[in-house]
Amino acid sequence: MVIRLATLNDISGIMDLVKCVVPLMQASGNFQWDEDYPNPEVFSNDISLNQLWVVEIDGIISGVSAITKDQDPEYADVGWDITESAIVTHRLAVNPAFQGRGIAKALMQQAEHVAKEQNIIKLRVDTNTKNVATQALFPKLGYLLSGEISLAKRPGLRFYCYEKILS
Repeated sequence: MVIRLATLNDISGIMDLVKCVVPLMQASGNFQWDEDYPNPEVFSNDISLNQLWVVEIDGIISGVSAITKDQDPEYADVGWDITESAIVTHRLAVNPAFQGRGIAKALMQQAEHVAKEQNIIKLRVDTNTKNVATQALFPKLGYLLSGEISLAKRPGLRFYCYEKILS
C-alpha cells in the first residue's frame, strides 16, 4: 500500500473508483455522491491545492481522500469555532474491491500526519447519516461525534460531524 499525493494523471483512476462506489452508496440509501459530485473538476482542484491523497495497491488507485483546511460554514451549527485551524477530511472513498484492507484508516491517519506537520491539533470530518461504515470507523480512530447538520451544497441530506483533538 502506497499513500501519496495525487497527480492529474490519477484523475481517470479516481473517477473509476467513484463509479464503483456511487452505486453501492446509493443502494444503501446514502445519496451524498451522485453522477455530478464528485467530478473530475473537484478532484483537479484538490490536486492543484496539493490536498488530494490516493492509496495505490498494485498500481490501482484503491482509495482517495482530500485532506484540507476547508470547513463548511454549517460546522458552526455543532458548536465548532470555524475560525480555528483544523484539518478536515473530505471525499474519503475506498474501491469496494479493496475494502477491508485498512485503506480508509490509513487515509485518516494521513490526515493526522498532515495536521502534525502543520502544528494543527484539531481534525474534523463529516459523513452522511446513512454512511454506517464511516460512523463505525471514526470513533475507532478517536473521533467524537459533535452533532448533526445540513449542508447547503447537499440539500435534503443530513450529516454527522466528528472531531478529534491531538495531544
